[in-house]
Amino acid sequence: TGRPAAGCRSLLAPLGYRGLAICGQGAQLYDVGADRLLSSATLDRDVVRALVARITEAAGPLALGVVTAGLAGEFLVTPGFGERVRYGWRLVEDAAGLWARPVEKVLIRSRTLDDDSLAALALSVCAGVIGVTHSGEGMVELLPDGVDKASGLAAAGHRLGFDAAGTVAFGDMPNDIPMLAWAGHGVAMGNAHPELKRHADEIGPSNEEDGVAAVLERLFP
Repeated sequence: TGRPAAGCRSLLAPLGYRGLAICGQGAQLYDVGADRLLSSATLDRDVVRALVARITEAAGPLALGVVTAGLAGEFLVTPGFGERVRYGWRLVEDAAGLWARPVEKVLIRSRTLDDDSLAALALSVCAGVIGVTHSGEGMVELLPDGVDKASGLAAAGHRLGFDAAGTVAFGDMPNDIPMLAWAGHGVAMGNAHPELKRHADEIGPSNEEDGVAAVLERLFP
């Protein structure tokens, strides 16, 4: 998931899940049963601040959010990041406050560019230095270089003893492209972003049609 481990704890524990979770777009490998991070990657704050400044020069004013590192990580946002501050977000009036602690990801939003255009612009600025992905509406993300869902899935596979050939992966947004490319069989949901569908081995039913369950029932009758 693109969600940080801090945001997954309250979701997974009530389900009784005790295994591994790949969180933060692959930046974190979280042992749910032990409530422990097995690995975690963070951004160089000086580098990412400089890159955000360059993106701002080209795109105009941006609203920013960051996810701070660790199991106690927070989602900090500047004014204008959303129509309202959602549960679990903390509003930071001065953007300098975003960088007080180590961060796992930075989120950028523009009032003038759509998400695909902003992601393309950010990639042109950040390529080869840090990663860029697009995970949902208003969620263009800047990540540590080399971090994606494929790298996280490969790390989990190494620990659990499975490889790409024995993996089925499901996704719906461009941040899932590396994961679907890595997996032996990559499935895009019927409601997925068009770019992801171009990289999928199969296009399954939509979320509303219980697409994941439908494909799994076919593959494992």
